[in-house]
Amino acid sequence: MKTIVLTFIVLATMISCKKETTTLPNVEDVVSEVVTDSTNLEFDEVPAEKTITQLKEELTAKGFKTFDYVDEKTQDTILMQQYFMAFLKRGPIRTQNEEEAALIQKEHLAHLTKMYELGYADISGPFGDDGDIRGITIYNVPTLKMADSLAKADPAVKAGWLEIEVRPWWAAKGFPLR
Repeated sequence: MKTIVLTFIVLATMISCKKETTTLPNVEDVVSEVVTDSTNLEFDEVPAEKTITQLKEELTAKGFKTFDYVDEKTQDTILMQQYFMAFLKRGPIRTQNEEEAALIQKEHLAHLTKMYELGYADISGPFGDDGDIRGITIYNVPTLKMADSLAKADPAVKAGWLEIEVRPWWAAKGFPLR
């Protein structure tokens, strides 16, 4: 094996050291070719961002509550949207055995995943302590009734393992978490 590797290295060295005269292309010709080729490229059109007014009209038509204001510092118009924060609290029925609790947790996570995939929930997660409020889900739906209904469809709530308290919550539309 060492002989094969050594032979390969020697051959590669010999080939790379072989003198050959080549002429380099004219730089101006290469640049001209690149410019000519790039004018024929097709790019996917990036959709124009919606204006605050368009976004507000769209949300209002879907039943969402909104308002906007002008940020004094940046002079940007900020669109606020009402979301609904569901507090998932420790429920009264916590007597399930380990196997039942694991199944409830699996179904609970599947429900939250489904809410996210369907666009009803924007973010969800547990708290890091062992308090009575176990976690939150922020629902991106137009009404309290709809958020409450979606939260109560959670298998963990149906089993009494969790209880729900839903509250309206306002946030700037499109602002990311940091």
